[in-house]
Amino acid sequence: MQPPKGFRDSPYPYHHELEILIESVSNLGIGIARDKGWVIQIPFVLPGETIRARIYRNHKNYSDADCLEVLEPSPHRVQPSCDLFGVCGGCQYQAVDYSTQLSWKQKHVEETFLRIGGIETTVNPTMASPKRFAYRSKLTPHYEKTLDTENRKIGFLRHGSRRILVDVPTCPIATDPINAALPEEREILRTQTMGKKKGGTLLLRDTIEGVITNPKETVSERVGDLTFQFKAGEFFQNNPFLLPQLVQYVIAEANSEVCPVLVDAYCGGGLFGLSAASQFDRVIGIEISREGFEGARTNALLNKIDNAEFFLGDAVSIFSELGQENEPCALIIDPPRKGCDPDFIDQTLAFRPQRIVYVSCDPATQARDAKLLLNGGYRISQIQPFDLFPQTRHIENVLTMEI
Repeated sequence: MQPPKGFRDSPYPYHHELEILIESVSNLGIGIARDKGWVIQIPFVLPGETIRARIYRNHKNYSDADCLEVLEPSPHRVQPSCDLFGVCGGCQYQAVDYSTQLSWKQKHVEETFLRIGGIETTVNPTMASPKRFAYRSKLTPHYEKTLDTENRKIGFLRHGSRRILVDVPTCPIATDPINAALPEEREILRTQTMGKKKGGTLLLRDTIEGVITNPKETVSERVGDLTFQFKAGEFFQNNPFLLPQLVQYVIAEANSEVCPVLVDAYCGGGLFGLSAASQFDRVIGIEISREGFEGARTNALLNKIDNAEFFLGDAVSIFSELGQENEPCALIIDPPRKGCDPDFIDQTLAFRPQRIVYVSCDPATQARDAKLLLNGGYRISQIQPFDLFPQTRHIENVLTMEI
């Protein structure tokens, strides 16, 4: 077969095959092997396996390969539940038994803190999800523009591609109500003409009101004893089976016995702050999005919580609101994937909350920020991963720091 245009022909020719031992797996879920010192990356394999690999790309410092055959499987390999595993890019770990997935994620957090932050520390075992499949309460399949509407693909990106879609009639990590609603939504979409659009994204959100497809519709979810309302298209954690345990852990780490005041930066609709309000004298939240800010105030009224107040503005401005605060504070941080703004870190260090509980979907940016907080005089007391995303490489991590 002719190599694709631009193929680098060193150190291997296109589609060169070799038998190789998998040494480890990266935090992207990619197997790492070495051939005479040269690194080869292969997806969907496990450490300790001997495989037959086929090279399809050479980079400056490593090569990419596909696994053609597992010659000596790992004892931790299992049969994937989805026929599209390995083709669809949504899941990376379905061929790995669940206890190993949890162990990998714990190790990945440890390695990330060491690599990014230079922090050698102990990470607690990953908190397991009560459901390993049928847990995801939000699904956003993509669809393509095509004149052949009967064969329009509706699904997710093919593994390793930024453009090619894989048709996904059902998704085993989505909740049962979403999979029940998906066929009708796919059929409706196949009867529509797309005009000049390139395609788009469907929304299926499993809520108290049912499976909602309108991103602007107000929906409700119950977390612990509270009800939270938000727009169906807005961010809200999508593993409702593990979310209550995550929220209670964060509240416990904030420690109301030591810190009577709780500051909830990046508060969104008030999930953490409102859930904690019954244990703290006062809760103060700030949110940069007007929709999130209005949502937090609405949720406070909905749940009859009167000791929580919310401010509209960026996370940095929260400290000006707290200028006269004399009681010991705990600070909850739940920023976007990119982590905290440097100004926010600087002002946190100046304000010096007694405890910081940092929730993150990206341990790499969390480790970067943790290094700055450590240099500013804080110390790490706990690192606790939560497996909100079974069968995938993704993880939610909670870091607790104190003065």
